[in-house]
Amino acid sequence: MAAHLSLKGYSVNLFNRSPERLKPIQLQGSIELVCGPHATIEEGFAELDVVSTDPGACVPEADVLMVVVPATGHAWIGERIAPHLRDGQVIVLNPGRTGGALEFRRVLREQGVTAEVKVAETQTFIYASRCEQPAQVRIYRVKNTIPVAALPAHDTVDVLRVIKPLFRQFVPGDNVLKTGLNNVGVTFHPAIMLLNAGRVESDSDFEFYLQGITPAVARILEAVDAERVAVAHALGIRAMTAREWLYVAYDAAGRTLREAVLRQQGYEGILAPRAMRDHRYIAEDVPTSLVPTASLGRMLGVPTPTIEAIIHMANQVQECDYWQTGRTVEKLGLAGRTVREIMHFALEGEWRDSS
Repeated sequence: MAAHLSLKGYSVNLFNRSPERLKPIQLQGSIELVCGPHATIEEGFAELDVVSTDPGACVPEADVLMVVVPATGHAWIGERIAPHLRDGQVIVLNPGRTGGALEFRRVLREQGVTAEVKVAETQTFIYASRCEQPAQVRIYRVKNTIPVAALPAHDTVDVLRVIKPLFRQFVPGDNVLKTGLNNVGVTFHPAIMLLNAGRVESDSDFEFYLQGITPAVARILEAVDAERVAVAHALGIRAMTAREWLYVAYDAAGRTLREAVLRQQGYEGILAPRAMRDHRYIAEDVPTSLVPTASLGRMLGVPTPTIEAIIHMANQVQECDYWQTGRTVEKLGLAGRTVREIMHFALEGEWRDSS
């Protein structure tokens, strides 16, 4: 995203906590952006204004703060940037996963931020992409449409007024509950990893989506997806199925989920990870996607047995307890709230009694 925005003519500061990640960019003086055959954007060497591990050098002068990290890092980023925020800035989580804006706003409040900033999240990341070499990124495909919602929802228009010139793909989302429950990372990432664990750990090359989603795996994904949609329905939200999302995001249509995946040209060449341990498809997506979905399901009386089975398997593989570390309704401040109260908070940014 930093490289793409720079090549589009914007002034870009890049903050990252890890000096070793930034060193190649600093030495080269740029990020090289290359494209796959299905991405029609400008390639080249993108120069950045600031590249630093110091948020104080990157944040104060920026009008828009694009938070592009695994969702497990949202709270950490919020804590680090809090002292440097100023009135009028727009913060966008790319993406929020499930409950991202809720968590981020809570962190800013706990840090005592008084600056008038707007917090929003995207429903998914705009690119199918990989960092293939130090200081080099490959974009395989840019998605067609990216819903964006602010917390509170009435800020969405103001947020889009600022960020729409950056990416025409950004469109208004209803609210952060809908962007969060349209998070198809729930459906795709953890189950494919876990159900292909033998192939991943055998250190063999295979295309993660196109070969990893066999007919049997696809049936599990469809069960996970149906549970996600059911949880959203309990909140009065009409969530897209993963098959519908593939058509909206990539023009990939099919009678089944697997058929639609196989027609998504942007997945061509995306290889599976080479290790299970701590990979973000589990370490990120389980605690910030599956856990909040299942936790909401438990609170709303919606069974999510397949999602909970995937969480259980992830706990065993990673030797941890994602129920303890993940975004539960308690951590998101939703526990004990009625559907009416939760929806009002998403729309207005404040709690009120259901009476």
